[in-house]
Amino acid sequence: MAGATRVQDFEIIFFKDDDGTEPAKSFIRELEPRMRAKMYRVIDMLETGGNELRMPYSKHLTDGIFELRAEVGTDISRVLYFFVIRRKAVLTNGFIKKTQETPPGEIDRAKKYRYKYLTGKENEK
Repeated sequence: MAGATRVQDFEIIFFKDDDGTEPAKSFIRELEPRMRAKMYRVIDMLETGGNELRMPYSKHLTDGIFELRAEVGTDISRVLYFFVIRRKAVLTNGFIKKTQETPPGEIDRAKKYRYKYLTGKENEK
């Protein structure tokens, strides 16, 4: 479309814990190659689609925590994330899904990481 301007992509950030680890990045790196490639494609979709990304790639869980969804065969991987102002998405942690329900401990972990991110020095930029 002539004259149309593209909306800016979302910035994808990997949460970094106090000890320097990046739980979501570590989780993704440990996935088998096909699943890792699929998860990176879904992350690319988040970068361009942001808060417009929906099922089957993204789902709101609770209290501003979302999950990115990747499946290869019967294997199911999830990476949790949240949005912050200025078109940013922060990936917090990941897990292999073994049941219908997302484990509450994984959601609690994502909320803890979100709290640390929002109250930490990196938010003062």
